[in-house]
Amino acid sequence: MGADTIDLVIDARRRELGPGMTVARTLPYRLRRLVGPFVFADIMGPFEFAPGTGIDVPPHPHIGLATVTLLFEGTVLHRDSLGTVQRVRPGDVNWMTAGRGIVHSERTPPDLRGSGGRVHGLQTWVALPRESEQCAPDFEHRDVEELPFRDVGGAQLRVLIGDYSGLSSPVTVSSPLVQADLRLDDGASHRVTPDHEELAVQLISGKVAIGDDVFSDRQLVVLVPGSAPRLRAVDGPAHAVILGGEPLEGPRHIRWNFVASDLALIERAEGLWRENRLGRIAGESDRVPLPD
Repeated sequence: MGADTIDLVIDARRRELGPGMTVARTLPYRLRRLVGPFVFADIMGPFEFAPGTGIDVPPHPHIGLATVTLLFEGTVLHRDSLGTVQRVRPGDVNWMTAGRGIVHSERTPPDLRGSGGRVHGLQTWVALPRESEQCAPDFEHRDVEELPFRDVGGAQLRVLIGDYSGLSSPVTVSSPLVQADLRLDDGASHRVTPDHEELAVQLISGKVAIGDDVFSDRQLVVLVPGSAPRLRAVDGPAHAVILGGEPLEGPRHIRWNFVASDLALIERAEGLWRENRLGRIAGESDRVPLPD
């Protein structure tokens, strides 16, 4: 493995979220809790749903983070305690700032449930800077057409959030970071721009060569700070997401859906959720209980 470019390779672990919903999780990891401010990364599916079924993630809470929902296939309906009702299509970005507390649900839209179909995507969590952990919750959606895009020599790059390689997303973020979608035709390549101190390459599908090493199977390849390796698709097209940013000012605690620099904030949020006082979604009465 190229010691001058690759710091760590994390193999995805399977996690069951519910019937028919298995995710591939790369962050957090025992040897690497964060990459920049990113504390969590789940590849969702692809899920195959029969007619009459779909995704059903009931109302659940978050604090101290921003969630980034990105779909590659399918459509999901986001609803939250701010009153937001938003469809997410492939390539769109949902940036939900939890701050001191928000509740949201994710479901297949009722009008699409009858036909079934596939859902495939990536959900990441971005830990907020300490001064923003208790900010007011907020929500921002951007359609795929609003996000900056570049296609050079069979390498299609779209910057979803933050800044990278001269492209800037319009999404309002809380700290310097990037999450960019990269599609490579067979044999095409992209040289990583070391715009941020910490960067990683999340493989979604296909195979990518970095020097003499080849990565696949949804691995997360954490790069050496300052390195600028060339990513090249081999044995067919490849799909990856580049993510990372500047390190936070200190470590973060993660417990269930809560992220904070101070455990007391998590304990407070747990108490509020038990008492159903973190927020409610109009028209939804079910909720995910606090784990034992």
